[in-house]
Amino acid sequence: MKNLQNTPSIILESKSIGHPIDFKWNKKKINQFLDPLERNTELENALLQINHKASMGLTAALLEWVNWRFKGYTKMTEETQKRIEAIWCSIDNVKNTKPLTFDDNFDLPAAGHINGVLWIALMNVRMIDVMYRKGSYFIQSELVGLVLLARHITPKKRVFDKWLRTIIIELIHQYPSQYYNENLDETDEAIYDSSDESVICRNFFFDPEFQYSTEASEKAINELIHNLDTKSNQFLCFPKKAS
Repeated sequence: MKNLQNTPSIILESKSIGHPIDFKWNKKKINQFLDPLERNTELENALLQINHKASMGLTAALLEWVNWRFKGYTKMTEETQKRIEAIWCSIDNVKNTKPLTFDDNFDLPAAGHINGVLWIALMNVRMIDVMYRKGSYFIQSELVGLVLLARHITPKKRVFDKWLRTIIIELIHQYPSQYYNENLDETDEAIYDSSDESVICRNFFFDPEFQYSTEASEKAINELIHNLDTKSNQFLCFPKKAS
């Protein structure tokens, strides 16, 4: 799990890589991913129970599900991977990353089985990144559409479902939201500071042998970042080392 080039075994099991692009993609489906909250309250309530860094980790993992699905079908997977790298770096230290902007005119209105899916995925990730940076108390709600999208394009949905259930249970246990039971006002502009939350690593999501601890998570995310080509990623801005 030190290198994003290594395919997670669960994604191989789901038959995502190299599988024909045979999922349904039409205006009705697009609208379900763009406005998913009313029909998915159970999923939203589960996600609301995890904290901000866990939400960002889940975002990176879900975007990786999407990205592996299209390996070999489009060069856009290279750009998507840079965003995945940036999310892990922002979990470690958001000051080392730039906002995850993208061309929102890209293949409007989200048409096409590949470009359309990527457009919606990157738009969702952009919104999650914005809410993470400003400390929004409602960051978790933005994950619902990304969950549904990743599931929809996965050939073996039962594999995805089992993975997601297990991960959410573990996230709620290890990375609980500190304000889940509070009566929050959606118009409230209060800021939540997640800087003191423990980091989460890619291993948590994709390595069945990973034994969670704060120290193990810090070591794993540092190893992943160490193996990145930080100079070639436009979303990274690590400070220059003193000579």
